[in-house]
Amino acid sequence: MPNIKSAKKRVLVNEAKALQNKMAKSELKTVVKKFEAAVAAGDKEAAKVAYADVVKELDQAAAKGLIHKNNAANKKSEYTIALNNL
Repeated sequence: MPNIKSAKKRVLVNEAKALQNKMAKSELKTVVKKFEAAVAAGDKEAAKVAYADVVKELDQAAAKGLIHKNNAANKKSEYTIALNNL
């Protein structure tokens, strides 16, 4: 446990940021699951709507540094191919 006031504050800030990151990653996973479920069901209209959400979430996650920008690009490419194959 830190003794210095600024170090105590950093512990609290880090905990808050970790929680925000966890929530954002959880949201990303939820959106991805919805898209993959729509693709698996073969529902093209639902997949198109979910695809837009997935791309937005991936871009935001990459901008925030939650995932690497190349990881986001690879996932977007993969999901675009999956959508086009429907």
